[in-house]
Amino acid sequence: MIDSPLQAIALRDARPGDGPALQTIYGHHVLHGFGSFEEIPPAVEEMERRRAAVQEDGLPYLIAEAGGGRVLGFAYAGRYRPRSAYRFTVEDSVYVAPEATGRGVGRRLLAEVIARAEALGMRQMIAVIGDSANLGSIRLHERLGFQRAGTFAAVGWKRERWLDSVLMQRALGPGGDRPADPGR
Repeated sequence: MIDSPLQAIALRDARPGDGPALQTIYGHHVLHGFGSFEEIPPAVEEMERRRAAVQEDGLPYLIAEAGGGRVLGFAYAGRYRPRSAYRFTVEDSVYVAPEATGRGVGRRLLAEVIARAEALGMRQMIAVIGDSANLGSIRLHERLGFQRAGTFAAVGWKRERWLDSVLMQRALGPGGDRPADPGR
């Protein structure tokens, strides 16, 4: 249980050394949830590698922490696809520690990731949400302006059940209403 008011939760850039906290939170979701289609939690070193890759790309990777430095969640925006035509589109990920769910931590994290992606000139953000029954994540994205773009039915098999992927999308800045910066 969180004993800090939401205002006491600070957001910061992830940094080297955050791997154990990232791995603990993500590992919980891999083992106990359906939001990630991974079935084996990645090692701390792999979580550090993933964080570094996002940040080396110049994209936001944020941590929410309570007093005493306790990490309550993380969120980031990674490249949606590697081909150059997708360079203005990012995909978000948000994971919150089980004791912090439903307390606004994910909302604060995702809102800041959106703001930072917009400041970088990104034009679209995609959410690929594991499990159409993952209403917490779907509602979080809806509250922050995402719209459903479709559902891939039964594309994942995890813990003896088929899972859907819900696709959601949100325009960033002018979205597709104006041409992109030709220098990017």
